[in-house]
Amino acid sequence: MPKVDLHGFHVAALVSDRFEEVELVGPKEALEEAGAQVKIIASIPEVQAMRHYELGGKYHCDRTLDQARASNFDAMLLPGGVINGDNLRLQPAAQRFAREIVEANKPVAVICHGGWLLISSGLVAGRKLTSWPTLQDDYRNAGARWVDEEVVVDRNFVSSRKPDDIPAFNREMLRVFADSRRAQAA
Repeated sequence: MPKVDLHGFHVAALVSDRFEEVELVGPKEALEEAGAQVKIIASIPEVQAMRHYELGGKYHCDRTLDQARASNFDAMLLPGGVINGDNLRLQPAAQRFAREIVEANKPVAVICHGGWLLISSGLVAGRKLTSWPTLQDDYRNAGARWVDEEVVVDRNFVSSRKPDDIPAFNREMLRVFADSRRAQAA
């Protein structure tokens, strides 16, 4: 893949306590290597990561959800983790933020259980997506076409199933984000 330049591109990474650490860190590093600025956003100032069943690191959030404005970002990243996905989907501020990103036609990169926020926000109908397999009924019941693939791109949505998919997820996320940047500049 050609080198992607995302300097000046702002990405909101929405998380809550108990997010899957590798699903934030891997994509965040790929984005930052391409020059993007990634801001961690949560409802509280510091969140605890998980490494599957074990506690991971603690992360300071750059903004809280009540401070964050979708208009200040070019894209959204939704890492997974069961507890994270279930917590985020219940937060009205997270749903509002996700709706504003999608309604502005900005790209979304979602992995594993991160899709629960999109489902609860009413944003997946008519989309083709993948996720951790246990979410397939939720996606289908919300009107999405769920498939079991490493990475799926549907217009400006990029989705993947699990940590093993991160290399493919990162590749497609960078491509879709770069395409979005070019379209915004045109």
